[in-house]
Amino acid sequence: MDEFGPLSIRPYAGKGWFPQKKADRLPATYTRKHGVRHLFAALDLKTDKLYAHNKKTKRHQDFLGFLQVLRRRFHRSERLYIILDNFSPHHHKKVKAWAEKNHVKLVYTPTYASWLNRIECHFGPLRKFVLEGSNYSSHDELMKAIQEYIRWRNKNKRDAVILNEQNKIKVA
Repeated sequence: MDEFGPLSIRPYAGKGWFPQKKADRLPATYTRKHGVRHLFAALDLKTDKLYAHNKKTKRHQDFLGFLQVLRRRFHRSERLYIILDNFSPHHHKKVKAWAEKNHVKLVYTPTYASWLNRIECHFGPLRKFVLEGSNYSSHDELMKAIQEYIRWRNKNKRDAVILNEQNKIKVA
């Protein structure tokens, strides 16, 4: 499980065919008049399925809400292991108490080793297929595109294009 964002409504640069004389320019985006959103995403390693929800903030309440959604997706008798980075809302006492009560084990990656979390390599394809070369007019339109991508990705998870993009993960 990890967060992706902040996602803002702005034009994202991309590749394409442009006229030789005057290429379209990206408008300046110094302000975020629409605000930002954050994508909470999880990868089920058993089925190789992605799950995602968007939120306006990344506080412990938002994270806990996403954990509750994940818990409902799996049988209560199964112990659920969630691999996380060391972002402070993941360590909140309410999150830890809820996890213990609901048969959820929170497993933290070492500091500066977020690349150990398997979901990281899925953000590259999301960036390429949803954001690159786009200019969404609203957060609803952006989130609809992300959800459509996730549905498509879950159906085509063994597609060579997706696997190639996943292999391009950049380690900082």
